[in-house]
Amino acid sequence: MKHLVILGGGYGGMRILQRLLPNLPDDTQVTLIDKVPYHCFKTEYYALVAGTISETDIRIPFPEHPRLTVKYGTIVNIDIDARLVELQHGETVSYDDLIIGLGCEDKYHNVPGAKEYTCSVQSIEKSRQTYQQLNGLAPHATVGIVGAGLSGVEVASELRESRPDLNILLFDRGERILSMFPKKLSLYVEDWFVKHNVTIIRNSNITKVEPHLLHNHEEAIPCDAIVWTAGIQASLVVQQLPVEKDNSGRVVLTKYHNIPNYENVYVLGDCASLPHAPSAQLAEGQAEQIVTILQKRWKQEELPETMPVIKLKGVLGSLGKKHGFGLLANQALMGRVPRLLKSGILWMYKHHNG
Repeated sequence: MKHLVILGGGYGGMRILQRLLPNLPDDTQVTLIDKVPYHCFKTEYYALVAGTISETDIRIPFPEHPRLTVKYGTIVNIDIDARLVELQHGETVSYDDLIIGLGCEDKYHNVPGAKEYTCSVQSIEKSRQTYQQLNGLAPHATVGIVGAGLSGVEVASELRESRPDLNILLFDRGERILSMFPKKLSLYVEDWFVKHNVTIIRNSNITKVEPHLLHNHEEAIPCDAIVWTAGIQASLVVQQLPVEKDNSGRVVLTKYHNIPNYENVYVLGDCASLPHAPSAQLAEGQAEQIVTILQKRWKQEELPETMPVIKLKGVLGSLGKKHGFGLLANQALMGRVPRLLKSGILWMYKHHNG
């Protein structure tokens, strides 16, 4: 009996299961290992931390299958030579094929105190803690959000609608927020923040974080809570793999999404070094191709000479519950339409998969 082990039930891991289980060969069993007993919609964690949705609104159970085993635990090491996955408390799981989709964690850029004294939105567990801290703040408290990319913007705008009383500071390293988007889109979002009394602090350089104190250049700024959204890197377990990685600790792969010299070990999602920024779409696109490759290898069929380019449809972001922004087919969208699209996509994903 062949044993496929999937590490992580995120967007990529779920798509693997959805595509593989209906046509799973009779001689194959699958084990999914995750820390929590459900698939979470990470793209919606910003709303969870702001308190505008319930946690049960952004999770669904894993699929069921007679030859699927779901194991819960924290992975501490992967031995790709011995084909063993080591869990906390000494348990090990062996495999014939392995798919690593362990996601990412915050990148603190060696800023002293950032890891110890800031909140995170990178996991469901940390998002719960962030929700409790933000929603427990006294009236008119100050919240500092470090990083004005997509995550920082969504957290700041959703928190503004959830807690109109709070003083929200959004720190960005550049001249304009959302620098990866067209300028007119960035200006639209900045204008929304101006109208909703969110303070943007440009050209910031966070040099140190202390309890309730954020150091921007030489200025110490009091904050009752600090949320860190200033970059991500591959999970620590993936960073420790003795294989080639890029500057963010993501694993360099072959065109078939496996580690060079380890054709039975695949890496997807935020752990994989790819030509696009990490996203749910990218993880799902990778997953589709990995399933095709696995099926061909199991049948001992020849693999294609080239793999198709993973096509991304675009990016959508929210500004509270009524406004949004995005890029679809390189077309900038602003206002109610992108927000409605984002809500519709979430509804379809939840009800199709759940």
